[in-house]
Amino acid sequence: MPAKGHLSLSQKEKLQLALKTEEDAKVRERILMLLLLNDGKTHQEIADFIGVSLRRVAKRVYAWRS
Repeated sequence: MPAKGHLSLSQKEKLQLALKTEEDAKVRERILMLLLLNDGKTHQEIADFIGVSLRRVAKRVYAWRS
């Protein structure tokens, strides 16, 4: 799982661009989760912000780690 500031500036910029241009809502959600994790948000804060369950965030983070 990315920690605060884990992503390089280049990676963050690429993800921000992808967030704006990606058509698939599920992919956008995953990108947003990664960016929020990188900003130091907790799983609960991300779930509340996006409007999804804590379990969904945890599953996405687990899938990213695998």
